[in-house]
Amino acid sequence: MSDKGNQVWGRGIKMGIGAWSWGDRLFWDYGKSHDLDDVREAFQTSLKGGVRLFDTAELYGWGKAEKVLGRQLESSSQPVQIVTKFLPLPWRLTRGSLVRALRGSLERLGQEQVDLYLVHQPWPPVPVETWAEALADAVEAGLARHVGVSNYGPDKMRRAHQVLARRGVALAANQVEYHLLHRDPERNGLLAEAERLGVRVMAWGPLGQGLLTGKYSPENPLPGVRGLAYNRRLKEVQPLLRTMREIGEAHDKTPAQLAISWVIAKGPMPIPGAKNGQQAAENAEAGRWQLPADAVAALDEASEHLA
Repeated sequence: MSDKGNQVWGRGIKMGIGAWSWGDRLFWDYGKSHDLDDVREAFQTSLKGGVRLFDTAELYGWGKAEKVLGRQLESSSQPVQIVTKFLPLPWRLTRGSLVRALRGSLERLGQEQVDLYLVHQPWPPVPVETWAEALADAVEAGLARHVGVSNYGPDKMRRAHQVLARRGVALAANQVEYHLLHRDPERNGLLAEAERLGVRVMAWGPLGQGLLTGKYSPENPLPGVRGLAYNRRLKEVQPLLRTMREIGEAHDKTPAQLAISWVIAKGPMPIPGAKNGQQAAENAEAGRWQLPADAVAALDEASEHLA
């Protein structure tokens, strides 16, 4: 197998930044709660904090987030790693559509190649194996250094890995939802299988879409579409947040930093979002700090019945 390859991709990267909010108006209120200047500050602050990986997708703002990230890359000379994703829409029926979509993403990003290209969801009708072949095509075309999947369970991940291995290409990563309120990857065998296969697990939503930041409560709910999706859980997470605040006070850390550090302690790479420089600085500090084992155990216990 080539160097695309037999080393586990991203093993030395503790965390990245998720750029979903960098252009998405529906879910994250881009243009209202934050704007291009805020994103620029988040990008620069992340770099100063040692965070060099930025995760986006063609779905985010229907290409807007890629364009916004591309503008930040234009103004920066520092080396970064860029991750983006292919959405297998129902009318994308042939493997050639993946490479075409990747070329579109590259144009929006202003790049000739991305570091990691993922299939965003294992949606039918096209089988996992077809998209795995297409990912190998993207590597062979020189458009992606590494390839992977997102939201794949253990079986689908294994099938994609097998197809890519026959082509001499590694399945570099599987990006899945993983946080204190969603611990399925621990329980369904995904983390263990990824370790066996040499696949780096990336954790999207490590802050629980805001529920784990401590900023929201039944009296101060999440806004907009996010609120419609997640406010129903605000009451039940308050005991966990109390535990997080107690631990945080002992270590001078915020609930958000504890949530990120907990994911790192478990092994996956968290990719929290950052709408502005303050959030980016908070995230970066979490990546530089190691959550003590007793705190990990306390958070495990406090979240067990919620996840």
